[in-house]
Amino acid sequence: MKLVLATRNAHKVREMSALLAGHDVAPLPDEVDLPPEDGETFAENALGKARAAAAALGVPVIADDSGICVPALGGAPGIRSARWAGERATDADNLEKLRDSAPAAAELEYVCVLAFVDPAADVEETFEGRCRGLMADWPRGEGGFGYDPVFVPLDEHSGRTMAELTTREKDSISHRGRAARLFLAWLASR
Repeated sequence: MKLVLATRNAHKVREMSALLAGHDVAPLPDEVDLPPEDGETFAENALGKARAAAAALGVPVIADDSGICVPALGGAPGIRSARWAGERATDADNLEKLRDSAPAAAELEYVCVLAFVDPAADVEETFEGRCRGLMADWPRGEGGFGYDPVFVPLDEHSGRTMAELTTREKDSISHRGRAARLFLAWLASR
């Protein structure tokens, strides 16, 4: 199936293309405007992007909204993960704010909601994946992006951060990998 991924984030395009191997995942064309991520939930934001892109293009679209939630911070940064340190914040800025805000070895949870919208079939579905972990004492690893250098997944027993895992290892336990597998299982059952 050919799918447009409603994002301009090159990391997400590469990651989702690998997770949805066997499907043709195309990046969002430059001329398509996406709505602001102003929903109250990951699902609202993902569906908003998928609906807007599907309406503009008339083809099946997938979009995700994802982030990191810290129970000790009341669930923050949550849906504001990409902009937590400010609208123009870099991954390094957001990571520094997390390290300054959360207690040592804080519990963390990555959340991803993948939304699928097919305007021709009038279908909308969402798929949620989660990955629990702990915050590392210091950033480690060169892989991944975002908060990966301090996220030690509980599913990975070596104590490595997401940024220290191979792509295959990360995809097998990540929030985005879990949401993608739910989506693929749903597609296969249709």
